[in-house]
Amino acid sequence: MFGGWVHIAEHTTWDWGFPVKYLLVQEDQDGVEQLWGRCAGVEGLFVDPVPPPREVLTLRGCSPDGLLNEVLAEPGVPLRGLGDVRVEVWDDEEPVQWWTLVDAVVLARQSHPADPARYDIVLGAGVRSEESFCELPAAPRFELFAGTTVAAASAGRCSAVDGLFKPRADPVPVPMELIGCEPAEPLLAALRRPRRWERDWACLLVLDRHGAVMASRTVGLAVTETRSSVLGDTLVDITLTDGGDDRPTPAARPIWERWYQGPPTEPNLWAPYDSRGRAAWSDLTTRAWRVPAPRPDRSGGEHHLDGRFVTDVPGLHCAIAEALLGPGRYFGRGWSAFKDCLAGGFGVAPPFTLTWHHSEVARRALAEVVEDPQGRLSYFEEIVQLLEQRGVTVMLR
Repeated sequence: MFGGWVHIAEHTTWDWGFPVKYLLVQEDQDGVEQLWGRCAGVEGLFVDPVPPPREVLTLRGCSPDGLLNEVLAEPGVPLRGLGDVRVEVWDDEEPVQWWTLVDAVVLARQSHPADPARYDIVLGAGVRSEESFCELPAAPRFELFAGTTVAAASAGRCSAVDGLFKPRADPVPVPMELIGCEPAEPLLAALRRPRRWERDWACLLVLDRHGAVMASRTVGLAVTETRSSVLGDTLVDITLTDGGDDRPTPAARPIWERWYQGPPTEPNLWAPYDSRGRAAWSDLTTRAWRVPAPRPDRSGGEHHLDGRFVTDVPGLHCAIAEALLGPGRYFGRGWSAFKDCLAGGFGVAPPFTLTWHHSEVARRALAEVVEDPQGRLSYFEEIVQLLEQRGVTVMLR
């Protein structure tokens, strides 16, 4: 152990003819990480999320905006899809609960009885609760957004959502197979007394080809089955009942394969991917920031941002992070995280100069992406404004 954490380098080699690719670790009651085991392979690391069951909901007293308004303007098109819709429940000042209506579809609409200018809209969707900080306000306001990111565009507001607040069963967990595992003593104890660990969780550390940690994911320790491994009788294959709900999708596999070779050393390697791939790339940079520990902040000087490939929000944050810290580094994956990074503690802090080459690419591509609830500025304009407010001199080229 070192400072309460598993010393990774001590556990990345063994006597088998294939590499260690995964470590299973868990913190004990004193906050000290313990090695539970090391494994050669994992089946079920990449999975598509299980969609929630479909339901019928009604948006009452709805004043549509954006995409929802466009859909209602085409009454002759049946079953028009909205994609994912975020529902925020507000009190007088701020949102207190978040919901996602997954793959929402407009089924019907009619004028609201109390106000013909508003609508009652019937939707079909899966329903997923995201956040809940307090009880439902006495007079809630329901804000709708097309999409689930911080850059999602407003889709209107309504006075109530029938069918939203009701008990729902937890989704069925998706198992994960640990292949060719060498258990350490804590895992051996768990396998001898499996019921004791049904409610516990551990971290699955994913190693690159050099033995460095490239990612970590939370997995449940409930074990469905243990058997002699297909890789050798002294190893075991273990089926975990719940492989966790933050696993990457199969679309992220090429990005993980690229990072398995080691952290990127060239700029713009994220550029060929679509928005989902770029988001997966940014997700891997978060571990690159934490391991090794970040260096003290640097200020001053000039940084150059290559804007040729900044055609979406994930691409913007990939490009800014590379400009400030280099390939594969982390400096926020979205508006809020980027704002936090500018406050310091992530390697670079204002004041400094950022020369943004080919800035018109991002200006055009993000012109319709609005994070500002009032819709005054595009995402590109808000990023530039935030940089300048924090003491960065932005030179748009």
